[in-house]
Amino acid sequence: MPFVFPHVEYCDMHFMYEFCDGNARAAIEERQRRFPDRRIPSRSVFTRIHQTLRDTRSLPSVSVRSEREVVRTINTRENILEMVKRSPRLSTRRMASRIGVSRMQVWRTLYEEDLYPYHDQRVQYLEPGYHAQHMDLCHWIKAHPELLSVILFSDEASFTRDGVNNLRNVHTWSHNNPHETSVTNFQKRFSVNVWCGVLGNRLIGPFVSQQFNWKHV
Repeated sequence: MPFVFPHVEYCDMHFMYEFCDGNARAAIEERQRRFPDRRIPSRSVFTRIHQTLRDTRSLPSVSVRSEREVVRTINTRENILEMVKRSPRLSTRRMASRIGVSRMQVWRTLYEEDLYPYHDQRVQYLEPGYHAQHMDLCHWIKAHPELLSVILFSDEASFTRDGVNNLRNVHTWSHNNPHETSVTNFQKRFSVNVWCGVLGNRLIGPFVSQQFNWKHV
């Protein structure tokens, strides 16, 4: 529903903004602590109140015209933030299409709220019990540091007919990095493997091999 904050709440919000030394996020937490039953505005509302008061020496106007603009802006911003909260992997294109605004407005809102699109990190699938084995190995190596120069560290990349998934198109909007991962289940298929290793200060490889492992139907 359309909603505009009354002057008394604008005064309270500016007081909390100054009380928190201009930290809008801390001001939101202070408002939630003092007034848990009041509607919580976005971070930009606090900064806009301070900017308006400094530039015009008055609080935001609540005239009919400005009220409509404020309502439209607040509703749009809250719709975007609510959509991100429900579906943090949703693209800005779909957000803009569902709300009926431009992608630039969506980007600007997310940027002003300190939200950043963190990309997934592809990790190797681990069977149950692998974690304990890896920890035992780390403790053993830590107890024998002289072995690091004679341990072969290697890695490989596999290229298949399925192509390569572009993880740049997969992201999660969040204030902090949620460290999302994408688990890959390797199945039998035709592939080309590239292997390389490091032993001490020596580079071994790369070596290329082919596999003809077909998926069972």
